[in-house]
Amino acid sequence: MRKLLLSTVVLATSLFAVDGYEVYKKNCKVCHVEMMSKEYALKHINELSAPPMVEVSARLKENIKTTDEEDDVDRHLFILFVKDYITHPNLDYSMCNAGAIEKFGTMPPLKAKLSEAEKQAVAEWLYDRYENAQF
Repeated sequence: MRKLLLSTVVLATSLFAVDGYEVYKKNCKVCHVEMMSKEYALKHINELSAPPMVEVSARLKENIKTTDEEDDVDRHLFILFVKDYITHPNLDYSMCNAGAIEKFGTMPPLKAKLSEAEKQAVAEWLYDRYENAQF
């Protein structure tokens, strides 16, 4: 009986798990291109409505670093920042370069549009998706 209950809980959890890539496609893709090179982005800057996600991830990883040797600490701080920024985008703590801020400004808040689980999922996806990608 106990195994059946545990199996049911695990199955229910996996059925309701939120996929960060799906959250990106539904809510972020309209403005943020998933992947492109820096050279391509610079050539087509006037066609972009927001920085590419690969650049967003790279910029955040560059700025959100600790001296802690555990990789999961930086990942955790990255995720916390993204979740907060999605809810409360603010020019004062934006990590975009000056040119991107001038071109794109800050993103609109998505706090009413995304659940906590969706924010968590897309933040994790943003970190993990570009783990070894260069912009």
